Amino acid sequence: MTKSDPIPARLAALKTAPISELKAQWHDLYASEPPRYNRKNLESRLAYRIQELAYGGLNPEIVKRLEALGEQLDGGNITTRRIRTDLMPIAGTKLIRAHQGVEHVVTVLQTGFEWQGRPYQSLSAIARAITGTRWNGWTFFGLKHSRRAA
Repeated sequence: MTKSDPIPARLAALKTAPISELKAQWHDLYASEPPRYNRKNLESRLAYRIQELAYGGLNPEIVKRLEALGEQLDGGNITTRRIRTDLMPIAGTKLIRAHQGVEHVVTVLQTGFEWQGRPYQSLSAIARAITGTRWNGWTFFGLKHSRRAA
């Protein structure tokens, strides 16, 4: 008879556990106060830690390789490294917004955005060009909610 692996059941239980239990597990697994992240993030980080302790973490050689790849991507720029690129839509994505009966299409670039053939550093600058008033670009293009959920 084989012993069943309790880890999948433990991971599944995270989804239905009360937040107080998740925080208690955080204390047990990290020996620190839980971060003030949303529930989904807390579940994800706990799930990773549970698996890391049960099955082992990343091989140190892999960690070094990932760090080297990160250096290649950001050129060692600490500011660039701190920007959460997972919040940005993928390069090539088309953002479409109708304003006063006119459809505006913005293309997401690697280092900014393009609207009407011109590059822009921010969506807010494009929203201001379109409306003539100050707007949060993420809100104007309907990305505010999905950005927060990331």
